[in-house]
Amino acid sequence: MHNDPIYLLKPVLNWLDGLTRDHGDYLYILLVYASIPLVAWILSGGLRRRPHRTNISAVPIIVIRPVATPPRLPPDVGGGHQPPSDDDVRSFGA
Repeated sequence: MHNDPIYLLKPVLNWLDGLTRDHGDYLYILLVYASIPLVAWILSGGLRRRPHRTNISAVPIIVIRPVATPPRLPPDVGGGHQPPSDDDVRSFGA
């Protein structure tokens, strides 16, 4: 008796060859109809790993912030400066 895997798998492979030769069309239709729910399950998130949740009770944390007034605005540096008007004829130096 041989202990080589090829010799041990030969009867199984012969059975699979005979099964596909005799009933291959039925197996194909069966796999097509079985793949539709499988694809729907995968697209709906069936392969996502769900994290293991432990039952840890969460303690609510209350933060009390003191009411603060915003700082005053800095003094106006520009004074009474106004931009030049657009009515100047010599604005391009022509």
